[in-house]
Amino acid sequence: MSDERDPTSAADSGRTSLERREERRGQRPGDRVVRIVRPPEFKRTTGGFVATDAALESETGVGRAWTNIRRALIGRRLATAEEHSERVSKKIGLAIFASDNISSSAYATEEAMRILALAGVGAVAALTLPLTVAIVVVLAIVVVSYVQVIKAYPSGGGSYVVAKENLGVVPGLVAGSALLVDYFLTVSVSVAAGVAAITSAFPDLHPGRVGIAVGLVVLLTIGNLRGIREAGNIFAAPTYLYVLAIFGLIAMGLWRAVSGDLPSAPVPIQSFLPAGTQPLTLLLLLRAFASGSVALTGTEAVANGVQAFKKPEARNAQIVLVVMGSLFGTIFLSISFLATSIGIQPDLSETETVLSLLARSLVGTSWYFYLVQFSTALLLILAANTAFNGFPRLASIMAVDRFMPRQFAQRGDRLAFSTGIVALALVSSFLIVAYDASVTGLIPLYTVGVFIAFTLSQGGMVRKWLRDRSRGWQLGTVINGAGAIATGVVAIVVGISKFQVGAWMVIAILPVLVAMLYGINRHYRSIEDILLIATTVPVRVRPTVPRIVVPISRIDRASLRALSIAGGLGGEVHAVHISYDADGAKAFKRRWQSVVGETIALDTIISPYRALMPPLLKYLDAIDRDGPGRPVIVVLAEFVPRHWWEALLHNQTALLLKLRLFVRRNTAVLDVPYHLDDPEPLDAEGERPGR
Repeated sequence: MSDERDPTSAADSGRTSLERREERRGQRPGDRVVRIVRPPEFKRTTGGFVATDAALESETGVGRAWTNIRRALIGRRLATAEEHSERVSKKIGLAIFASDNISSSAYATEEAMRILALAGVGAVAALTLPLTVAIVVVLAIVVVSYVQVIKAYPSGGGSYVVAKENLGVVPGLVAGSALLVDYFLTVSVSVAAGVAAITSAFPDLHPGRVGIAVGLVVLLTIGNLRGIREAGNIFAAPTYLYVLAIFGLIAMGLWRAVSGDLPSAPVPIQSFLPAGTQPLTLLLLLRAFASGSVALTGTEAVANGVQAFKKPEARNAQIVLVVMGSLFGTIFLSISFLATSIGIQPDLSETETVLSLLARSLVGTSWYFYLVQFSTALLLILAANTAFNGFPRLASIMAVDRFMPRQFAQRGDRLAFSTGIVALALVSSFLIVAYDASVTGLIPLYTVGVFIAFTLSQGGMVRKWLRDRSRGWQLGTVINGAGAIATGVVAIVVGISKFQVGAWMVIAILPVLVAMLYGINRHYRSIEDILLIATTVPVRVRPTVPRIVVPISRIDRASLRALSIAGGLGGEVHAVHISYDADGAKAFKRRWQSVVGETIALDTIISPYRALMPPLLKYLDAIDRDGPGRPVIVVLAEFVPRHWWEALLHNQTALLLKLRLFVRRNTAVLDVPYHLDDPEPLDAEGERPGR
C-alpha cells in the first residue's frame, strides 16, 4: 500500500518505523516525487496505524489450513466497528432470548405431573391445572419485575449487576454464580428434552440419546461462534414454527373440548401405579410446584442481553419480555388444561413425553403429529441458544469487573464471546454424559439457582427504589417487592423440596463458586497494586547495562547467530559451555579458539553427574552475586525444524530452560530462533561474533 504525498507535507515528519520514503524522478526535469510506503498489513489512521485482515493471516501451511477451516465453520472475521451490525431486531431477539422460556412449555406440565403421579391418577387430574395457574401468576410477577430491571439498567447485566450495585459484592456474586450454574443446566436440560422429543417419535434412537445430545451441543457451539445476529437468523425459524404448530394443536384441542368430542387418552409405554406410591402431602405438592417452576427459567435472559438489541435497546427488550411471557403463559395453561381434560398420564419410562401423548390423542400419527414433534425437538434443542447468548455476556461483564478470567471479556473473530461459548459447551456436555441425557435426572438441579438470582435481583431493585426515590418509586417498590417475595418463596420451596434429589449440589457449589470468583478478583487487584504507576508526572526510564549469558552446547550457525546478537546488546557477554567430562571441555575450547577466538569470554563447566540445568542455574546465581541489581539476559540459540514433527526428535533443551528461567528473578530470556529451511550465510572471513 502506498500514498502519493507532497515532500514538504507535515505528515512526512511524523513517519514511523512502519513507513519509508521513496524518492522518484518526476516527469519533468528537476521534478521529484516522494512516496510514503508502508506494509500492506497496516493502514494509516489518525494517530497511528490500523492492522488489516492481512496482518492476521498465517505464514505457515498449517496455520493457513486452520484459518480456512475456521472461516468455513464460523465465517469471515468482523472488525470491532461492525459491532452495531450484529444487533438484533425484536423479531430475531424474541427467537434468541425467548426460546428457553417458551420451550419450557414442552415439559413443564409433564414435570409437575410426574411428581403428582406418585400420589396417584386422581392427584394428576385434580391438581395439575391449579399448579399451572399458580406458576403462571408467579411468571407474570417476574415478567413485570424484570421490565422494571430493564428500565433501571438498560446496559444489561440483569441480576448480577442489580444485586452487586444495590446489595453489595457478595450478593452480586451469589446472583452471578447462580445464573452461571443455571446457564450450564439450561443447555443440558434443553438439549436432553429435545432428544427426548426425537426419541418419542423414533423410539429406536433412545439408546443413542447421549451421543446425539453431545453432537447437538457441538452444532450449537459452532452456530453461536458465528455471532449473535447470524445465530439468530439460523435459529429464528424453529421458534416460530413451534409456536405456530402448538397453537394449531391447542386450537384443535379447544375446539374438540367445546364441542364435547375430546378423545380418550393414549396409554403410555409404562404407567405409574393408579393408586400411587406416596401419600399426597404438602411436601409432595411443593415438589410438584417446584418441578413445574422450571417454566420460569429463561425469563432473566432478556434483561442480561439488553445491549444485543437494536436501538432503542431497553424499549425493544421490554417488548420482547412481555411478548415472551404472554406466549409462554398461554401455551403452558393450554397444554395443562387439555392434558388433564383428556386424562393423559406421564410415561414412567420417559420414552414418550406428555406433549407427544397429547398430540397423538388429538391428531393420531398423522403428518401434524410429526410436525409437532419435529418443531418441539428443534425448539428444545435451540432453547439452549438462550444460554449460549446469556452465559458469555454475563461472564464478560463479570470478567470486566475482574471476577472472572479476562479471557471471558474478549470477543472472537465474529464479535462473539468465544471463550464463554466454548466453556459453556464443555461443561454442559459433561452434565449430559454424567446424567445420561435424562431430563428427570437433570431437573432437580435446575431452577433453584435461577430463583436465588431472581430474589436477589428484585431485592436489589427494592433497595434502589427506596434509596433513589425517583419518579414512580412507590409503584416500582410494590412491583419489585412483590417479585422478591414471590421468587423468594419459590426459591425456598424449590430448595427444600428438591434438596435430597439433587438441589443440595447446587446449593453447596454456590459458596465455592463465590469464593473462587472473589479469589480471582483478589488476584487481579493484588497484581494491579504491584504494577500500578500512581504518579501522573512523567517517569524517566533509566537504561541499565545488563550482563549477558549465552549458553552454548556446540559451535554451529545457530550459536554463532546468538553470539552475534548478544554482542550487539551493549552489555558484558559471557558464553558458558557445560561438558560432561574434561576431554569434551578441552575439545570445545579448541573449537572455540579456532572459530570465535578471543572476542567473547568463554566459561566451561564440567558436570560429572551429567546434569545440565542445575550447574547452569548455579552459574547464573554466581553471576548475580558478582553484580547484584544488574539484570541478567540469557540468550538462547534454538533452531526451528522444517516440519513440526521433527521437533519430537530433539531434546527441547532450550524450551525446558526457558520454563526454568521464567520464574527466576532479575532474569530476562532472549530467544534466537534459527530456521533450518532458510539457513543464513556465515559472516565474511575474518569477521567474528561480538566484534
